Amino acid sequence: MGFLPKSRRARRRLMVVAAAAPILALSVGLSLYAMGDAAVFFYSPSQAAQKHVPAGRLIRLGGLVQTGTVVKRDDGVVSFSVADHAGHDVVEYRGELPDLFREGQGVVAQGAFRPDGVFEAREVLAKHDEKYMPKEVADALKKSGEWRGDGAATPSYAGAGAQTAGGMR
Repeated sequence: MGFLPKSRRARRRLMVVAAAAPILALSVGLSLYAMGDAAVFFYSPSQAAQKHVPAGRLIRLGGLVQTGTVVKRDDGVVSFSVADHAGHDVVEYRGELPDLFREGQGVVAQGAFRPDGVFEAREVLAKHDEKYMPKEVADALKKSGEWRGDGAATPSYAGAGAQTAGGMR
């Protein structure tokens, strides 16, 4: 065995490393596999339509709340439309909206699309002041060319009105 060290002590260390390496690799691989389902991806409405996000997959959907689309129903469900430069999605949320939630402002909703194309939100986050916008929303607006640079987007589509859930998906 010419490739093994001559020292007995060095051979023992090599054997310990050789035995521990596969165990460590297996544990890292299992950890990464388990975390794969926990990852939540961010999409703007146009990106969600382009990537054909499957119904039931947990994602974050972000954009601006379209003016005139917020409807509060008697059963406690709030419906509104989230838009970007090229698309929009209807969002339904059951519960209390954040105090800073309003039309024309940035929002990030976490949830999943239903088979009918409506985004069912489990959580809705609104920006906390005029200068802040969630990083994912700001990046999507910059990529689309809608970013002004002062923390606000050009709301040219904010008043476009509500369309059916399947209209852009």
